[in-house]
Amino acid sequence: MGLFSKMFKKDEKEDEKKIVFAKQTPTMEDAYKNAQKTFNYFWREVYWEYRRIIPAHDLSIVKVPFQQKLEEFDEPIVEHMWINEIEFDGENITGTLMNTPNQLTNITNGDSVTIKLSEISDWMFSIGGKTHGGFTIQLLRSDMSEKERKNHDAAWGLDFGDYDAILVAYEQEKHPENLIEHPMSKNMVEKFREFLNNNPDEINAKDDLGYTMLHREAIAGNKAIIDVLKEFNVDFNARTNQGKTASDFAQDLNWEHLIPIFQK
Repeated sequence: MGLFSKMFKKDEKEDEKKIVFAKQTPTMEDAYKNAQKTFNYFWREVYWEYRRIIPAHDLSIVKVPFQQKLEEFDEPIVEHMWINEIEFDGENITGTLMNTPNQLTNITNGDSVTIKLSEISDWMFSIGGKTHGGFTIQLLRSDMSEKERKNHDAAWGLDFGDYDAILVAYEQEKHPENLIEHPMSKNMVEKFREFLNNNPDEINAKDDLGYTMLHREAIAGNKAIIDVLKEFNVDFNARTNQGKTASDFAQDLNWEHLIPIFQK
């Protein structure tokens, strides 16, 4: 995808390796659905984190349910565990398992994992010690006493804030506009325009999966960057190897501020 799209990765902290067994209740199912519905915000933040020279995230993790049928149990055993080093193609999430399973034997710490967005159970990122997402964690915290919450938060070493006011975007309380467009998308406009002027072959170039810059920016919800691509006559009809257009991704991920761009 060219020089502009080069990603910079970092390892997550070892002490964030948490395994959670939770009673399956309608409320917990709602937490799963909320995590899936808002995953676009998680990916947008991670997308820009990979482009920072100096990393800002304390962690960026996704919770995944793993299951296995073991002879000694009547029902499959399910463990919800965290993965990091996240990649996302608009449909599938790939990462590395951070946890050591308690009972499962079909997966182990460090294994590569690929799962559909519709199957995750949570996501969370932290900047400056303040968490975003963590829907299942906040549900568990809501049932704790104040002392238990303090002990829980201290064990993580993070500020989980108010369990009734889950954040999904950085500084959204002070800057609600961040819920629409990531500030880095707006701040990178001139550098991105300069990059395209110097590298015109990159505008519609495809990677091995058939993705162009437009696909990747649509997945991350970056309207300001897409507006620049439009100036350079990017191909709005380009399709991935699986036949997906950038418009398809914008609609699938419910980036409402992008949809009108593709309808003109």
